[in-house]
Amino acid sequence: MSKRLDTEKKRLHIGRIYLLLFVLCGLSVPSCLFAQRDAAHALMFGVGRSNQLDTYLSPMEYKGPQFTFLRETLRMTHWANERLSFQSLTQGAFSLTENPAQNANEYGGHIGYNAGWHYNWMPNRKFRLMMGGMLGADAGFLYNERNGNNPAQARLKADLALSLAGIYKFRMWRQTMAARYQADLPLLGCMFSPQFGQSYWEISQGNRDHNACFTSPGNALSFRQLLTFDISLGRRYTLRTGYFSDIRQSHVNGIKVHDISRSFLVGFVRHFSLIQDKERKEELIL
Repeated sequence: MSKRLDTEKKRLHIGRIYLLLFVLCGLSVPSCLFAQRDAAHALMFGVGRSNQLDTYLSPMEYKGPQFTFLRETLRMTHWANERLSFQSLTQGAFSLTENPAQNANEYGGHIGYNAGWHYNWMPNRKFRLMMGGMLGADAGFLYNERNGNNPAQARLKADLALSLAGIYKFRMWRQTMAARYQADLPLLGCMFSPQFGQSYWEISQGNRDHNACFTSPGNALSFRQLLTFDISLGRRYTLRTGYFSDIRQSHVNGIKVHDISRSFLVGFVRHFSLIQDKERKEELIL
């Protein structure tokens, strides 16, 4: 009888230990696996101006309107003690430009995708600093209606960029607002470019001549800036206006190219969190 009681006591003791371990694990899991990760999805459309020069098609600069859209996802991750954020940016544009004599037009368009990570510093609850890198790829075209032999130019590139951003939250007129500035500078990359005077028919026949070019700020200085201003429409939606500047330049294979665009944007942002927390509902990333 005494042995049976001792056995039951041991089982009860072991059960209590397992229960304690289970409770401790349950308290520790939310901080690593189920930590709230705030996210924001934004969709913006813009209208602006574009200055385009491509000496493969024409020695003159073409100017005209450009239509732009941006789709952005920005969310916090559980890495680096929840200080690392992930950003993806899909950008598209279409332009219709004309030469100074207004007797020829160029049609251009491109679409690109960039993804990267930023480390976040928060000196206070209102201000956030972000620094990291972005990987991007972009494809597009430029068509000159006046050319006969070589009427179009293909655009294809990929790069690694340094990215810096700052977000400042404040209240005005009883509304929660936020201002953000982001700048991206491509440092290393690769792009496609024909040689000056080389036709695409020659390339298609296998006559390739260093058409894949290494790029850096020395031969392809580019710079992207995004300035946005958000007005909260509630806990889940935000009205966003902004200014987007995209400077693309290159000088490879004897061809000079620049595409300088400036657009004013308007759109909406949708905020959400994977886990609801009343104390952190107002601590969204934007």
